[in-house]
Amino acid sequence: MIAEMRKIVPHSFFDRSTLLVTRELLGKFLVRKIGGREVAYMITEVEAYDGMRDLACHAHRGKTARNEVMFREAGHIYVYFTYGMHWMLNLITGPAEYPAAVLIRGVDGINGPARLTKALGIDKRINGTRLGREAGLWVEDRGIKISPSNIQRTARIGIRYAGPVWGNKKYRFFITPDSF
Repeated sequence: MIAEMRKIVPHSFFDRSTLLVTRELLGKFLVRKIGGREVAYMITEVEAYDGMRDLACHAHRGKTARNEVMFREAGHIYVYFTYGMHWMLNLITGPAEYPAAVLIRGVDGINGPARLTKALGIDKRINGTRLGREAGLWVEDRGIKISPSNIQRTARIGIRYAGPVWGNKKYRFFITPDSF
């Protein structure tokens, strides 16, 4: 049931453990201002990338021009280009200088991170900005609580290159399809 509240999630929400933020983003709403109107979708699938030890994390080899946003304060937006054709949306978590982020993999009605960014017009123009109305992208809490029994936790998708340990970490969370 959707409550009547619409509260923008503060940056302090993201300044916590990456796995905790990742799990707690499920049921929150990703809001995008497009052409003067707001569209909102409930976040249904996410993946955590947690620091330099995480071999699947873009920052595991240190700070570069591409990933420097990951070293900023919690609540920044990290958008990167992959496979020469897709933008990926990540939200920075944890303290500054600790490179960690949550990849938004899906929202209600849009499955897949590339489809999501295409549908919401997300590209490099908002990379490095902070979540909020000024950026035209923010997260809202609308009072939906997802029961732990309706959440699945699995290995992340498409990261075999990270080896058997990091490639099999259960850092992907999603709401079970039969939850609604």
